[in-house]
Amino acid sequence: MKVLLHPAYFPNIATVVTMEKHQIVWETQDNYQKQTYRNRCHICTDQGKHLLTIPIKHVGGSSGRQKYKDVKIDNSYRWQQQHWRTLETAYRTSAFFEFYEDELEPLFAKRYEFLMDFNLESIEFISEALGIMPSKEKTNSYQSGFNQGIDGRFLVNAKKELAFKNTPYFQVFEHRNGFTPNTCSLDLLFNEGTNALSYLKNQNLPFLNA
Repeated sequence: MKVLLHPAYFPNIATVVTMEKHQIVWETQDNYQKQTYRNRCHICTDQGKHLLTIPIKHVGGSSGRQKYKDVKIDNSYRWQQQHWRTLETAYRTSAFFEFYEDELEPLFAKRYEFLMDFNLESIEFISEALGIMPSKEKTNSYQSGFNQGIDGRFLVNAKKELAFKNTPYFQVFEHRNGFTPNTCSLDLLFNEGTNALSYLKNQNLPFLNA
């Protein structure tokens, strides 16, 4: 079944479970909204759950709105260098970081103008690393509903608690902070590596009623 999703910054585990189990259509014609996973993700550090945020340029005219596909990254901040160093510090001792770092690091070295372009490349990386078939299908107009399948666009909302508790897996700082559920998909990849796909297959999707 098809599921409509927003391209997010290294999607969380609930989203990649959805990507593994369904055919995805990417929403590319909507208006940008603040405080969503479009430009943020959570990782696990020695201090606990940590937020990485991509700075963006807010240009919305008199209405205060702009299309997501038109949102530009504010590269006056050295956010890529900062995010990469944070990832290295958090996951250098994880079991599989070194297996993926050479392929991942270029995403944090190449300059991107548009947020959506970066997110789609981050999704392509994580899909291939996890063994999920990357989806290229995108919307060509905005619709308030989705009559081709399940509307999963709510998964990008960072403010609303999701009815999803993924099965615990080993995390580097779990002994200090306890298990942190539904983090960025990189956390699963770096800690589980080649076992991550089997892990995703064994998760349920109560938040989609699917």
